[in-house]
Amino acid sequence: MKNFNNFAKKKRLNQPLVLITAYSYSFAKIIDSIEEIDAILVGDSVANVEYGYETTIPVNMEQMLNHVSIVSETCKQKPVIADMPFLSYGVSTADSIKNAGRMMKEGKANGVKIEGGKEFAELVYKMTMIGIPVMGHIGLKPQHYNVMGGYRISGKNEDQVEELIADAVALEQAGIFSLILECVTEEAAKAITNAISIPTIGIGAGKYCDGQICVLNDLLGLSSYIPSFMEKYVDLFSISKDAIEKWAKDVISGTFPKTSFHKDQQ
Repeated sequence: MKNFNNFAKKKRLNQPLVLITAYSYSFAKIIDSIEEIDAILVGDSVANVEYGYETTIPVNMEQMLNHVSIVSETCKQKPVIADMPFLSYGVSTADSIKNAGRMMKEGKANGVKIEGGKEFAELVYKMTMIGIPVMGHIGLKPQHYNVMGGYRISGKNEDQVEELIADAVALEQAGIFSLILECVTEEAAKAITNAISIPTIGIGAGKYCDGQICVLNDLLGLSSYIPSFMEKYVDLFSISKDAIEKWAKDVISGTFPKTSFHKDQQ
């Protein structure tokens, strides 16, 4: 059964958790077959890497549900976390729970992720009490792009570190099963990780988190912009481009197709 029971155990045993994003059947199937992966996040980063939006803000519930359901149906081994898109939560408790419930019932996700700190503790508590596992997300919050005036690193001074720890503790007490730390200084991430008993999952947050997550398209070299903290493991954009160009040239030169069906063929 797909669940998050191993998350707390891995933290206790000091075994790193490995998470990655997926948005499509083909890649979800590949990831589901990899033993080292603990869970898959269908991130609202789909807005950037699949729809070409500048930020994650434009992607909506219906778009997210489409990708969540595809990945959830594909994955037979790995639990799937559905990212709650901008304005799908936080406007009202009732709508927030309804939308999270849709991710679970229609999208068949095993849990949801929301961005925000202690201001969402009450909502997290209510979600977990009715059976919705919640992953938290603090530090850089992409859905707050317009409020912050861009993307900024968190935890650069003691006041920021204390605020992040307060958010993490409040969310843990509310019932989250894990916490993403995005673009948080290594020192802050270490302090947060030591302050809570649930696993921290880093993305641009250094080596002291209990696990790491990355955007699949960044890892594969498919993104137009790859963050400085991420390593490109293969240039799949160039590999794909070369293959498509070769096929196109073969069509033009007449060397493709090489095989055909014939009327007398059995």
